[in-house]
This record gives sequence, C-alpha cells and structure tokens, in this order.
Amino acid sequence: MRVEQLSRIISLLAVACLLAACSVMKLAYNQVDELAYWQLDSYFDFSEVQAPRVREELTRVHQWHRRTQLPIYQEMLQKWQATLTGDMDESQACRMYEEARAHLLTISARSEAAGVSLVGTLATEQLDHLKRKFSRLNREYRNDFLEGSPQDLLDKRVKKAASRAEMLYGTLEEKQQTILRSRLGQSVFNPAISLAEYQRRQQDALVTLVPLVNNQASPEQARQSIRGYFERSINSPDPAYRSYQLKLIRDNCRTFAELHNSTTATQRVKAVQTLATYQQDFRLLVAQRP
Repeated sequence: MRVEQLSRIISLLAVACLLAACSVMKLAYNQVDELAYWQLDSYFDFSEVQAPRVREELTRVHQWHRRTQLPIYQEMLQKWQATLTGDMDESQACRMYEEARAHLLTISARSEAAGVSLVGTLATEQLDHLKRKFSRLNREYRNDFLEGSPQDLLDKRVKKAASRAEMLYGTLEEKQQTILRSRLGQSVFNPAISLAEYQRRQQDALVTLVPLVNNQASPEQARQSIRGYFERSINSPDPAYRSYQLKLIRDNCRTFAELHNSTTATQRVKAVQTLATYQQDFRLLVAQRP
C-alpha cells in the first residue's frame, strides 16, 4: 500500500535543496497535491467516486504541510548553511540526515488519517492493479541496479550521485568525481538486499489491505492496521535488514562528508547560496498559503 507515498512526494519536493532548480521547486510544491494524486492513482486506479475524496484528503495534508512544516524547514536550512561553510565529519553529516528523516516521519504520521479514510473504499480489483504496479517497479529496480556489468551499474550510480551533488555545489572537479567513484565502489550498498526489503513491504501492504477493502473493517481496526504498516515500513521487522540499513546510512554519511571536505571555497559559497535560496522560497510559499 502506498498511501505513505504522499508523504514522500511532499517531503522530496519540500526538502528539495539538492534535487531541483528554485523556480521548478516552487511550481512543483504549489501543485504537489495534484502530483500526489496522479502518483497514487498509478498505484490504485481510483474510481470516479473515490477520486474527489482522495483529492480532498491530499489537499488537507498539503495545506497542513505548508502551514506547519515549511517554517521548520526554513530553520533547518539556516542551520545547514552554517554547517556547510566548514569541513564536516561523518557524525555531522548523519545529524543532518537524521534531522531530515525526523520531518519525513512527522509527515507519515499526519498521513495516517488520510490512509484510514481511503482504504475502506478500495475494491479487490484495485489490489490486483497494485500488484501489477509493484511488479513494474521491481522490474525497473532490477534494470537500474542489478542488470548489467558491475562497471555499468557503478557508472549509473556515480552519474546520479554527481548530478545531485552538482545541484548543491555546482560543477564537480575531477578529483571530486574520483572521490564519488571510489566511495560508491566501496559502498556497503547491496541492491539485492534492498530489493528484498522493498518486496517484503509490498507483500506486507497487500496482506494489510486485504481485510480492509470494501469497508470490511471498522475505522479503529483500519487505523491500527495502517499504523502498524507504517511502523513496519519505517522500522523493518527483519533484524538483518535493520543492521544493513544502519551501515548503509553511516556509509552514505561518510561519503557526503568526504565529498564536502574536498570542495573549494567557491563551491561552498554556492552551496550556502543554494540553501539560502530554498529558505527564501519556503518563506514565500508559506506567505502564499490559502
């Protein structure tokens, strides 16, 4: 089940400091409820009756996010600007990650009510649609991370990582590209382990939804089921995966810190300016709220 997809969409657009140009981010954020609707519809294929209700719930979450979360993001970006002026270590990078993750979890919790109000309206046929969507996503993941020579797969990862970094720092120098390639080549990232966890969540979603469709459960039963699913999605019940996830987070923090410490004074000024621009964008978005 992908009701929590809304939280990811909103979060990725709202904390888009590394992902999009300023004007694009503002435009996307103002349309995020519509973008989220089409994303969710690709999973569930909403009926004409469901569609208005889904849009209404998404609008409510969007308005809540604009009112309560964007001011918090402004403060977070202010702190990050100070951090990026100097060198950092792995622990500092991980603190930035954990701070951003905490805000994602806040959005997931807020989305719970929307999920409860929607799942009871789903029909069995929509679960079949969801299964097909999961299959397509798994094929795409295999194509991106598992199929091809080790060199080709590493090239893809380096290209994506460099593209994200350049949205913050500007063009990377050759030595910085080398650092990325070296760090990603040594990374503990294991696509087979990650795919297995994605598939576990998918099966968990289907098992969670089956007793809830067609209004078979009370609102309280639905609430408990959705809450449990959210919790298992955030904190995997598989101890081996949790251990792997912690190692991967630390590994990514180390990579970011090493890359940052290799940047020039000009690149750090660019990074601070990028965050300052997003901070201003968030301020304007809050002022535009309905």
